Order: sequence, then structure tokens, then C-alpha cells
Amino acid sequence: MIEKLRGIEDRFIKLEQLLSDPAVISDQAKYQEYLKEHGELNKIVPVYREYKEICRQIDDAQALLKDSDSDMREMAKEEMASLEENREKTYAALKKLLTPKDPRDDKNVILEIRAGTGGEEAGLFAGVLFRMYSRYAESKNWSLEIIEKNDSNAGGFKEVVALVKGKGVFSDLKYESGIHRVQRVPDTETQGRVHTSAVTVAVLPEAQDVDVDINPADLNIDVFRASGPGGQSVNTTDSAVRITHVPTGVVATCQDEKSQTKNKAKAMNVLKSRLLDIKVREQEEKRAAQRKDQVGSGDRSGRIRTYNFPQGRLTDHRIGLTLYRLDSIMEGDIGQVIEELRTYNQAQALQEIE
Repeated sequence: MIEKLRGIEDRFIKLEQLLSDPAVISDQAKYQEYLKEHGELNKIVPVYREYKEICRQIDDAQALLKDSDSDMREMAKEEMASLEENREKTYAALKKLLTPKDPRDDKNVILEIRAGTGGEEAGLFAGVLFRMYSRYAESKNWSLEIIEKNDSNAGGFKEVVALVKGKGVFSDLKYESGIHRVQRVPDTETQGRVHTSAVTVAVLPEAQDVDVDINPADLNIDVFRASGPGGQSVNTTDSAVRITHVPTGVVATCQDEKSQTKNKAKAMNVLKSRLLDIKVREQEEKRAAQRKDQVGSGDRSGRIRTYNFPQGRLTDHRIGLTLYRLDSIMEGDIGQVIEELRTYNQAQALQEIE
């Protein structure tokens, strides 16, 4: 790690020279590029220099420990304890600064919730989860817009897809992907038996044009008449749009808008995000062997959480977190769960930086 920090400081010094070079100043594009890089390194270099100064002071104190004056030796011993504590704190701060930032953290997300095993009860819980995330989004001043939904017969959703926009959306929601299991007594259960159902949640970073390159020739675009509630103009015109990416078989549909053009734009947005998700998950799978213990944000094949209503208990199985306040959590108070997951993930990442 120290060797990496030396390289960062050398680059920082080089950037300071470049930013004062008239040739660079006259090239505004290059100047802004260097200025941005300088700003990022300026978060690290002062802390590294502080660390080096503490190390120098420790060396001086160690030399004094051999002094013939007993008072000087005692003073150096006391100083050493404080300096070593500061060195540890500064080193930990440097490790945190060097932890790579997920470039997707500031992206909006496509939130997909689908009923799994459990029949109508799974559909009902899909609706409950969607409400939980909606309440959490509201508490964060995010906007949430439904793109596609398929209502279940008993209420809730067989599937619901929404775009969530706001500051740090993916950073907060990226660990929600996976199988969410619910244990509760359904309204239709006459003998009070607890049923277990499952819902799948996927959180996809909203893709930009630069993230995914799509050849228009690879797309099949179908229009059809929207179904379900929405008013006469929705149900009597071919406004719904289905886009299929032929090479991968990925499909995106939108029928929420009355305008075919708007539905096409929304469906394309979802398609790009799903294709980006495939690309990212392939990359994450390559790193999985090296980071087996890290909480992933792309694996949806495993059960990540259980909501036990009879006991009022939430358990996140990835980090062994158990909370007995399920009522408030289902009302959108999931901040503690998200923060525990983030802290665990950061701790795992820090172990790799030495």
C-alpha cells in the first residue's frame, strides 16, 4: 500500500507542474481533466504526508528511548504511545481513501420486484415490498415512477418495474438484489398456519448510452394494445411497446404511458439497464473467487433476507443481522439494514488493501 501511495504522491506533484504549464492552461479540455484528477488525489496526498510525518516523529522518539537522560527516555516513551495510536488511525484512513468507489453509486436504478414461490401470497408480499421501498424513497426525497406492472388477482403484483431517481440511489439499494422470503399467516388462511413465500428483487443501475452499445439491427420492436386500468385511450390504442434484444433474448416492456413514443423510450431505458446488469454481473463473477465473503450486489440466486411476521423479526442472512421491529421496517424504515450492509461490505473491501 505504501508503494502505491508513493506513486500517488509523485503523480500529484506532476499534476501540480502540469497545471501551471501555459501549454496545458491554453488547452481547456486537458486542463479540466488534470484539474479533476488533482482534486481526487488531493483527498489522499495530505493524509499520506501526515502519515509520513508521524512515522518520522516515531523514528525520532525511538532514538530518544536510548538517551542517557532518564527523563528524556520517559518523555519519549509517553510520546511513542500517542504517536503509534495516531499512526494506526491515519493508516486506517488511508486504507479507506484507497478503497475503490463504485462508479455506479450515484446512478438511478431500475427496481424490479417479482412474485416467486407461494402463489397469491407471494404476489401480495411483492406489493408489500414495493410499498416498503416506495416509503423509503419518499423519506430520501427520491422520485419513483412505475414503468411496468402486472397485478396479481388477490392484490399486490406478479411483477412491478419502477425507475427510482435521486441522489445516491444505487449506493443505498444495490444490496437489495436477491430472494426475499416472508413467513406469515395469509388473510385466506382459516386455521392460522404460517406460510412461507418468496419474492425476487433486482436492483439495476440505470444505463447511459456510454454504458451499453446496442446495434439497432439487433432489436425487435413490437407494439400492442395495453391491458389493465388506464383509461379508454390506453386500452383502445396500440400504445404498449415490447423490445427484444435478439442476441441475448432480453425483453423490456412498457405500457404505462398513453404515448407509444414515451413507452418506447422507457422500455429502451429498461433494456439498456438489463443489458448493463448482465455485463456487470459477468465481471463480478470473475472476482467472486477472490471476494467470497463480500456481500454481492448482483447475485439473485440466493435467499438474502427473511421477514417473519409472527415474531416481528427481520433477518439478513448475509451478515447475520436480526432486528425485532418489522412493523417500522415494512413502513420504509430500512436505513439501519442498508447501513449495516454497507459497513460490512466496506470492511471486506478494506481487508484487500495492504
